[in-house]
Amino acid sequence: MESLLYKGLTKMSAEDRINATAKNIQGKVQEVVGEVTGNPQDRVEGKEKQTEAQVQHSVENAKDDIKKMID
Repeated sequence: MESLLYKGLTKMSAEDRINATAKNIQGKVQEVVGEVTGNPQDRVEGKEKQTEAQVQHSVENAKDDIKKMID
């Protein structure tokens, strides 16, 4: 049971980390586009995406810590 749980969390964790990294990149690009074009809304939305990505990474780090305690 424990190994199935671990395998499931590992797969989701990797996918979630990839999604968070992609969101972070999108946010950085949107922020730069906003700076270049002078569009404050794009800058703000880009920073929001980056913050969401940071939260997602923090959640994944917490999951990793839980997995270490289980093992």
